[in-house]
Amino acid sequence: MTLSYHMPLYRPPSEADNLIIQATLGCGHNQCAFCSMYRSKTYEERPIEEVRAEIRDAARLWPEAHRVFLGDGDALRLPTDHLLTLLGDLAGVLPALARVSCYATPADILHKEPAELAALRAAKLSLLYMGVETGDADTLRRMVKGASTEAVGRAIERARAAGMKVSATVILGLAGRGRWREHAQATAALINRTPPTYLSTLQLHLTDERKESFLERFQGSFSFQDDGGMLDELEELLDHLAPRRPVIFRSNHASNALALAGTLPRDRDRLLGQLRHARAHGALLRPLWARGI
Repeated sequence: MTLSYHMPLYRPPSEADNLIIQATLGCGHNQCAFCSMYRSKTYEERPIEEVRAEIRDAARLWPEAHRVFLGDGDALRLPTDHLLTLLGDLAGVLPALARVSCYATPADILHKEPAELAALRAAKLSLLYMGVETGDADTLRRMVKGASTEAVGRAIERARAAGMKVSATVILGLAGRGRWREHAQATAALINRTPPTYLSTLQLHLTDERKESFLERFQGSFSFQDDGGMLDELEELLDHLAPRRPVIFRSNHASNALALAGTLPRDRDRLLGQLRHARAHGALLRPLWARGI
């Protein structure tokens, strides 16, 4: 017996070795201008008894599983009692269960009352992956994210107040060459005000099917960044990051030209030094053929 999935299946890189249970299919928002992940799927909440049966099957196949990722694009969109039932089932059949995680949009988080998030955290839903994308209000509006920069910050704070960890991603190159500095500085300002637990960067990569509609959002004024421009953005971002709580920083996603790792603000000077050294020695950058895009 093996688990079967509704493809395509996506999960964060850090969930590669963990059990995945698809509680929903697709993404309930599915409008972000840069994203093509779930365009082939219509969002739906899977029947709860079907998912509960899969949890029991998974426990027989992998009884020692200790971390679970709930797919697809925004499982936190499910009603809280629905999620609590699934979390209770996972805890009941996986004795070693330590953590459950899922993707979450800012709207998903803000639609939950603080008490609901606290109850989910008590049931071991302890890590949310959220796309911040940018702190620049103009760029975020063009992305059709479904949330303002202010809402993004409130979502981070609400999840953190409930005891949840938040793993946030921002996208280098998202504002193009014309607005890269504003993008980097405003993103740093947002993170400084409302620090997530983890912060990762990705470099913008558009599939052919998304490129035309993405460019339409900028009405012909968008120019793509090259690796040099991406490093300028990353340097500007790091140079302005001074979060009021420690933030674990990574730029090791496969799309990035340069992999960095550290804790901010403690390691900011070291990270900037590594970036400047890599820029001066281009051979240290990840070649295009080696990037997972």
